[in-house]
Amino acid sequence: MENGFLKVALISPKVEVGNPAFNVREMLKAIDKCSCNMAVFPELSISSYSAGDLFFHKNLLDDCYSGLDFFLKSNKFKGIVVLGMPIILDQLVLNCAVIIQESKILGVVPKFYLPNTKEYYEKRWFNSGFDCIDNYQTIELLGQNVPFGNLIFSNDEFSFGVEICEDMWATITPGNLLSVNGANVIVNISASNEVVGKEHVRRNAVLEHSRKNSGAYIYVSAGASESSSETVFSGHNIVANNARLIKEKNVFSLETEIMETDIDINRLKYERRINSSYRDSVLKYRLKYQTVKFELPKIENFKFAEVWDKFPFVPKKNHKDNFNRIRSIQEFGLAKRLVHTNIESLVIGVSGGLDSTLALLVAVGAFGYLGLDKKNIHAYTLPGLHTSERTNKNAIELMRLLGVTYEEIDLKEHILDHLELIKHDKTIQDTTYENTQARARTMVLMNLANKLNGLVLGTGDLSEIALGWSTYNGDQMSMYNVNGGVPKTVVRYMLKAYADYKYIDSDLKAIIYDIIDTPITPELKSSQETEDIIGKYEINDFILYRYMVAGDTAERIKYLLYIAFGLSENEANAYTDNFFKRFFQQAFKRTASPDSPKVFDFALSPRSDFRLPSDVKRSS
Repeated sequence: MENGFLKVALISPKVEVGNPAFNVREMLKAIDKCSCNMAVFPELSISSYSAGDLFFHKNLLDDCYSGLDFFLKSNKFKGIVVLGMPIILDQLVLNCAVIIQESKILGVVPKFYLPNTKEYYEKRWFNSGFDCIDNYQTIELLGQNVPFGNLIFSNDEFSFGVEICEDMWATITPGNLLSVNGANVIVNISASNEVVGKEHVRRNAVLEHSRKNSGAYIYVSAGASESSSETVFSGHNIVANNARLIKEKNVFSLETEIMETDIDINRLKYERRINSSYRDSVLKYRLKYQTVKFELPKIENFKFAEVWDKFPFVPKKNHKDNFNRIRSIQEFGLAKRLVHTNIESLVIGVSGGLDSTLALLVAVGAFGYLGLDKKNIHAYTLPGLHTSERTNKNAIELMRLLGVTYEEIDLKEHILDHLELIKHDKTIQDTTYENTQARARTMVLMNLANKLNGLVLGTGDLSEIALGWSTYNGDQMSMYNVNGGVPKTVVRYMLKAYADYKYIDSDLKAIIYDIIDTPITPELKSSQETEDIIGKYEINDFILYRYMVAGDTAERIKYLLYIAFGLSENEANAYTDNFFKRFFQQAFKRTASPDSPKVFDFALSPRSDFRLPSDVKRSS
């Protein structure tokens, strides 16, 4: 494994029905092309699944054993192999998974649930593993004494269990029980035929089992070269990780198809640690399993199967649906707060930047749902000592086109008076100089809210909250913040979606796009750009995701920054050091943060997702 990532190959080989010698040669050819930790083949891959009554005949069974023997003697692959074949045990024929490493058989797992309806007649040929496991813990296979039955395969980095096709469709599956007894990866070798609608059902089942198991699920199925006398197979291969679809391939092909992908084992372990229901299940469903130990050699010249996603928070498909979902969470969070407080007026500062633009658009949507007059949204642009003409102009046009009540209040003299009051040199653009301006804006908005019997709407986003990029009791404070669950990369995504979907035929579209293109800055001193100080938001959001969602260490994040962004060691060190320094030192700001709706899988609210003392002492 590479830094906690398991590389797997799902192989749907070309088969000839009832010809184990041909099938094994095809499997060996396929595995020679793989550079991975684990290679998995479908159910009954040595014999072919659709051999029918040949499973009664000694010739086929003997040929399967000869095929397995040939595979073991010819196998040059150093990792784990899972394949399927019929096994004879006490005059019974079992549909089994055989787990192999090089020439050694690590274990044999029988199929427990045998389908015997419609096109499936497995009970005609096979017995269930339930008939045997109480009597056999080991079997002899090709001269090797092999663990048999309820098995968990384990090394220092991960553990896996195996189930076969129909086992997945049972009410309580072998995989469910394997998972709460230590397996964080379940391999299902299958021969699942294709009918209209089944692809979606199968995918949903795999995703749901990965969720229930709080683990990874590897599902490999037979391809179209199986018999088509009564049914057709498609080779639908799926890898899911705790309800997330990692990779999928479903091509009708008469040739061998290989799908490689990488599973984040470290993330699985983290997600199990934070899943209280999984932890409870571990204590309640303890069963007796044999543990089979194995070692994995390091893959030389490891490369990830897919290009790394630099924007993990940003939706990748169904853009309009995701836009409407995020928008609804924000709008209805605000709508509920307005109804609860019996307040029909909002006060918001609009800077012409990303965050305040999104907050204002959300406010307009919430007022529309509640049937409130948009004129009761009181929006203010508050130019200070360093406000640019571009941002101020965009703010005014945005407010005007949205039809809210708007006004410009120039704070320059007020700020200068305050600096003089506290005897601060106006030429020294330090923290006091900056924060005076930020707090002046907030004070004005708070007082206006009192005057207008309204709520001050906060605009700070999740990325700023994580980094503490705000002024304590300045822009850090509001009466409700609609953006607190939205990272900066998604703020950009949402504004683009507003322009492309909601305001596509409006003059607002051009304004919103210009706001998106404006450099990010709080405009609190000369020539100030946020990303020159704290780094690119896309990289900080990546770090935030890997730390909070995937549970990564700083060292692992540095490794992934190189993989995803091509950062040098010094650059990766600088980004992670800066992120974690700010993340922990600025925790006191989060402790006093206003309410804000959760949008993604995690939030930084001290009242819900993330409980952290303000005085914690950590650097990563």
